[in-house]
Amino acid sequence: MSNPKGKPENFGNQESRELTDNLSFRVTKEMKDAVKAKDDPSEFCRRAIQKALDEESG
Repeated sequence: MSNPKGKPENFGNQESRELTDNLSFRVTKEMKDAVKAKDDPSEFCRRAIQKALDEESG
């Protein structure tokens, strides 16, 4: 059985944009704890990164 968490459609993103790549970086313990406390930590990070990229380019 496949992992349902690995399907892009489970993340609310556009079907044409597959979530195939990984990104990792170091954070403080406090940052990690705060992110992990979110209902959907991965989606929170994706939205935060996209927001920062949009602000930088606009």
